[in-house]
Amino acid sequence: MLDALVITRMQEEMTAALHETENEVAIETGADGLMALAMAQHRANFDLWHEEDKARVPGAPDAEIVRVKHAIDTLNQRRNDLVEKMDVWLIDRLEQDPAAPLHSETPGLMIDRLSILALKIYHTHEEAHRVTATEEHRLRNVNRLALIEEQREDLAACLDALWSEVLAGRRRFKLYRQMKMYNDPELNPAVYGRV
Repeated sequence: MLDALVITRMQEEMTAALHETENEVAIETGADGLMALAMAQHRANFDLWHEEDKARVPGAPDAEIVRVKHAIDTLNQRRNDLVEKMDVWLIDRLEQDPAAPLHSETPGLMIDRLSILALKIYHTHEEAHRVTATEEHRLRNVNRLALIEEQREDLAACLDALWSEVLAGRRRFKLYRQMKMYNDPELNPAVYGRV
């Protein structure tokens, strides 16, 4: 049901495919529920990463910054909603021991962090091999890449360990709603104050 190696491999392959095909990759319709959600969540992170890049373009017109900011808010909401959907999908298929110690981070949140690491690895690899960069820049990114890859390996192992402990009844997790307020016109004073 949950396998960190399968998830990280999907994230890595999907990141490369999205870059190579100019962002046109369909979510695999044959994927099971969790994998389809993880793919959609990774796509949201991919899109969010690249929208954030647009916000940092020197000399970008104010109207473009405003458009990008709204896109970032929408994508970040989608990202968080999909994290919650992954956790709900898992919880609905589990019989957790209510007496088991509670884990502070959910599998969905860990999958989200793995997704961000996949994007960091891809872009750091690009910088480590960019021919227009200085040798010092490339070397710095080779070193960064090794650290990021180690972080991903550690986090994937932690996800697998958590999942094994949950299945064995030695650990449990519960859904933590993000309850984002910035997109809700009834909760954000900057929005409802102007109506």
